Amino acid sequence: MDLTTDFPRSVKEKISGVVMLARTADKAKAKAHGNLGEYHYNCPMDVAVFTFLGIDHEKFLEAAGHGDAAIETFSHEHAAKKTAAEIAEWNANFLQYAPAPGSDGEKYFHELRNTVAPDRTDVTAWADLLDLDEKRDVPRKTAA
Repeated sequence: MDLTTDFPRSVKEKISGVVMLARTADKAKAKAHGNLGEYHYNCPMDVAVFTFLGIDHEKFLEAAGHGDAAIETFSHEHAAKKTAAEIAEWNANFLQYAPAPGSDGEKYFHELRNTVAPDRTDVTAWADLLDLDEKRDVPRKTAA
């Protein structure tokens, strides 16, 4: 994985049924091979998935250095300790994760959104904003 020339997978893609884990795996593989580019391995979003699954980020990085099969095995061992309901709830909450009102994170979120898609005020979650920034389609949300 070379993140100096490509994007990591979307937050929405899964490994072992868990969102964010595929993106984190891409960043770990890139870090293990010296191709991380502008991305950050073990960022707060990575930490969230590691915390949920009880994964040590250094051990995950080590598995990433051995390729996709090692990542799949390592991830499955941790995800198997969670119920399907726990994973589904975590996934739903994570995909709606937004910056705290008034925080520096919210300021950065709005700056990035205004840079990549100023007309997309319907985008309020990090997962959608990252997809927009990385040129993925993000369906417009309509008022209920």
